Amino acid sequence: MAFEHGTERPFTGCHLHEKRPGRFFDPLSGALLFRSATKFESGSGWPSFFAAEPDAVTEHEDRSYGMVRTEVRSRATGIHLGHVFPDGPPPTGLRYCINGNVLAFAPGAEAEGAA
Repeated sequence: MAFEHGTERPFTGCHLHEKRPGRFFDPLSGALLFRSATKFESGSGWPSFFAAEPDAVTEHEDRSYGMVRTEVRSRATGIHLGHVFPDGPPPTGLRYCINGNVLAFAPGAEAEGAA
């Protein structure tokens, strides 16, 4: 799914309702992608974040399905994570709409540098 640019159906992903403090990782490389402090309820049916970790993702134009969107991939492995839209909450105004089934979650401290 991650390399075919696919995603789970809305409201079915394993991390949609995850509310514990923690961090979301690229499961292939272990690279930190998102922190739960940036996760919010968007109503979209997919885990949504208002910020990615610095230098954790790359953005690519996506013209599939007759739309123009910005695809987000893990910088570490290139796996398809989802898309980013300019309709999120402050402070960034961004909504990273992410395929929850390609994330690994580690509950616990979110402090900078925490393992």
